[in-house]
Amino acid sequence: MRLKSIFTNSFGILFSRVTGLGRDVLMASALGASIWSDMFFVAFKLPNLFRRIFAEGAFTQAFMPSFIASRHKGVFATAIFLRFLLFLMAFSLLITFFPEPITKLLAWGWSSEQIGQTAPLTAINFWYLDLIFIVTFLATLLQYKEHFVTTAMSTALLNISMIAALYLYMKEDPKSVAYALSFAVLIGGTLQVLVHLIALQKFNLHKLLLGGWKYRKNKDVEEEKKHFQSLFLPGILGNSTPQISAFIDTILATFLMTGSVSFLFYANRVFQLPLAIIAIATATVLFPAVSKALKNGQEEVAYSNLNKAFWLLTFLLGAAMLGGILLAEPIVWLLFERGKFTSIQTLETVTVLQMYMIGLLPFGLAKLFSLFLYASHRHLKAAKIAVYSLITSVTFSLILMHPMGASGLALAGSIGGWVLFIFTIREVGTERFLEIIKSKRSLYFVIMMLIFSFVIYFMNQWILTIIR
Repeated sequence: MRLKSIFTNSFGILFSRVTGLGRDVLMASALGASIWSDMFFVAFKLPNLFRRIFAEGAFTQAFMPSFIASRHKGVFATAIFLRFLLFLMAFSLLITFFPEPITKLLAWGWSSEQIGQTAPLTAINFWYLDLIFIVTFLATLLQYKEHFVTTAMSTALLNISMIAALYLYMKEDPKSVAYALSFAVLIGGTLQVLVHLIALQKFNLHKLLLGGWKYRKNKDVEEEKKHFQSLFLPGILGNSTPQISAFIDTILATFLMTGSVSFLFYANRVFQLPLAIIAIATATVLFPAVSKALKNGQEEVAYSNLNKAFWLLTFLLGAAMLGGILLAEPIVWLLFERGKFTSIQTLETVTVLQMYMIGLLPFGLAKLFSLFLYASHRHLKAAKIAVYSLITSVTFSLILMHPMGASGLALAGSIGGWVLFIFTIREVGTERFLEIIKSKRSLYFVIMMLIFSFVIYFMNQWILTIIR
């Protein structure tokens, strides 16, 4: 297992997430959990939804195995890049000219006036998708060269851009802050593209793309493009479970009390921190290595990496899950309760965070095991599993939203995460999973969780006596 690469990638993601938390702290102070914060989060939700499903998720997991197997890598990569970029630019132009229908789709529960105010923000933010696709494409090429740090740290540029906008417009009215943040998103995305282009040149990958453009008419890659498409289309569905679930949660939250969209956003940001630093960082590093091992018939090497990564994630995510549940109130209080973010909003966000944290372990482990499905080109199986998880999440969201509010939506997502994990394990191989957990480490894990629970519980009681 590539511990050095995992550590480097985790550190880069940690840096990006810390700047992201800094951004969220300032945003909470400037906007609180208000109608304008809800409007910005709805507008920012759409490009992020497509980014995670379409660009960062399905694209990477379909492109990497196809690129590794391609005989004419430059021509294949150039053809895929141009096809996607032209489509996304046309899509973005459509959203720019007709932003209200797509905004209405995001916020069914809002009035026409609120939709009208949010629509321009949606049009601005959506162009971030084009920028982040370019970043994702270049990042996948860099991953092939086992270079991860540029991508891991580049998100910090988006956060720094938004932090700068918040500092400049902190004392302005909420509308000005929302617009400043929207334009800052585009500036940050442009900076992300630039640093990836610099890294691409360092590894001489620009020559690969230039050669691909030069010989695009001389090399036939139609079969390779068809193979990529056969992986990509089910991959969209396979990667969509948490994203579409979050998208639906945003829509449902517009029918709840004002601030519900913001409660979900702030809590999810905290939830995403350990998920990204631990699970996503590990899976990102292992994916190209596992893809190459399976292609070369080295199945035992691939599963050996899985075994080691499983226990690393289980211990770290288990500790993070307990900490997030038991220390939710001090965490939210420390990060967000200042300025326009009130103590009542803190308590609302705390319950949402606790419900999200229940799903941290299954979502993280599902991310690890699912990379084997994608590396072995079983994208359709992953898509079917995603459908089961999505149906579960949406069903429980509709059941729990009224009795529990925003926290019910978060709990429904966590239940969907457990379904995702269980079905992914069944597809990868229940016997192999049982072999992994038949270890003394299982006992050590249970003991660690018990001790950690007692320590954190009493620590939490002590902290609460100070902050209350």
